[in-house]
Amino acid sequence: MEIEEVFSSKPRMKILRLVARLGALNVSDIARRINLNYSTTNQHLKLLEAEGIIQQRIYGRIRMYKFRDGSSKARAVQNLIEAWEQDK
Repeated sequence: MEIEEVFSSKPRMKILRLVARLGALNVSDIARRINLNYSTTNQHLKLLEAEGIIQQRIYGRIRMYKFRDGSSKARAVQNLIEAWEQDK
């Protein structure tokens, strides 16, 4: 997937900003906070995970998502979001 495709989705950008701000969150929390349904949120999370930007940790029945440790893409996205938020 091209970078334009990842960043062209408003819901994906909302997910990335939320995870950057709050750290690890489960799917239901993310969906509720960005006002999307569970299924759509889950699809966006799977795409971001496939791109190596976020990672999933499973605790029993709960799936928590956070930025992928050691990923250059994840670090770049985090840095971009932090820089963008600072200049507001």
